Amino acid sequence: MNVQSKSAEFLEEIPDSPHQVNAPRPINVAETGLSRSFLCDLLSKHLLNGRASTLADLVKTCALSGGIVEDIVADLRDEARVEVLGRYEQSNALRFALTERGRSLALEAMLRSSYVGPAPVPLKTYAQVVSAQSIHGHDVTKDMIDEVFSDVVVSEHIREQLGLSMNSGKSTFVYGSAGTGKTFLTSMLPALFKDDVLVPYAVSVGETVVSIFDPLVHRAITRTEPTSLMLEQGFDERFVRTERPVVVTGGELTAEMLEIQYDSSTKEYLAPLQLKANNGIFIIDDMGRQRVSPSEIFNRWIVPLEEKTDYLALGSGRHFSTPFDVVLVFSTNMNPLDLADEAFLRRIGYKIEFPYLSASEYGKIWTDYCQKHGISLESDVLDYTINVLHADSDTPLLPCHPRDLLGMAVDQTKFQGLPKHVTKDHIGKAWNSYFVSVDTSVVKSMSGRGN
Repeated sequence: MNVQSKSAEFLEEIPDSPHQVNAPRPINVAETGLSRSFLCDLLSKHLLNGRASTLADLVKTCALSGGIVEDIVADLRDEARVEVLGRYEQSNALRFALTERGRSLALEAMLRSSYVGPAPVPLKTYAQVVSAQSIHGHDVTKDMIDEVFSDVVVSEHIREQLGLSMNSGKSTFVYGSAGTGKTFLTSMLPALFKDDVLVPYAVSVGETVVSIFDPLVHRAITRTEPTSLMLEQGFDERFVRTERPVVVTGGELTAEMLEIQYDSSTKEYLAPLQLKANNGIFIIDDMGRQRVSPSEIFNRWIVPLEEKTDYLALGSGRHFSTPFDVVLVFSTNMNPLDLADEAFLRRIGYKIEFPYLSASEYGKIWTDYCQKHGISLESDVLDYTINVLHADSDTPLLPCHPRDLLGMAVDQTKFQGLPKHVTKDHIGKAWNSYFVSVDTSVVKSMSGRGN
């Protein structure tokens, strides 16, 4: 799974105020939406892992306010599960540790669930926050599209279609021959969404915890203000402030990755990819080359695309629903009609074909690459490449060709100890090395030998 993300420099200046409204920090146990018994077990597991901890340690690891942690610690002391060890030599902070009874109960809790992390967010709260920061609440304009693709050669038609699809919030099917720039251009789409969102470390489904935050998917934004132990300021610390999620998956995608996964060794539940992608973009690249059939993938998405709700199940058999707030992009170099039936294609808002380049577009990419990399050319090299090499072999013009051919030509000049001055001879040799030339008589001979 590959993950794409944009620069977050501008995000660090955005205040917390919208997030404080969407996810206010709970000031008592009731406002967490979690039971006292659940929180007692969670704190006990933290103490079991850390042996002895201060109030500040527990506030940080549980992502709860000092008042809530104090309240739960008081419960644990009343139940003889926690004892006070005293203060650190250079600090006035009291240390807490589990009693024998506390250790026994903490181990029992670990057997039920090995999750030891920030307190989870109830599913209802999570759904409310996802709705408040929906990716579908953004208007994408032509100026925004032009800005994102300002340094890229792409036809006005494709720009417009991509802009319309992102503005609509509907799913998009991008198709065309290999090398037409589908993966490259779709990877730039997240730059259209320049705000940040809150992603929970985990959500609770009843007493079951499902981990969501994934540092490979969610790029956290560093906060400069300190977390208060007692003052209930800022947004709910059970959330992480991140860029809008971007998940890109290709041939490695399996059906299991789209369902809740249970790790039997840790007894933890892990969120599927689409849950991690909520409030962001989910790109399925190389559609049709996954280890699961296209029909299985498409059937998996019919209901979420229609209802904007996903239905998941825990290992225990319990079913629950989650928001499906995702811009879903399919990308393939196969014929869409060979991958999906009409019923599914109707549910996809935009079908965008990426055609071969025109000679002028090819030349613009060629020229831009030369300028960027300080390559000089014989005057007729570009004309020779398009009108001789491509034309004589009936090879279509693709965006990847200028970069690849010029790069291989420069390899030759470096090998020869010469300046980066590319000639027709360099391009001709690069062409012969780049494309596979097969002698059919040799192929038949090899086939006859059983190779």
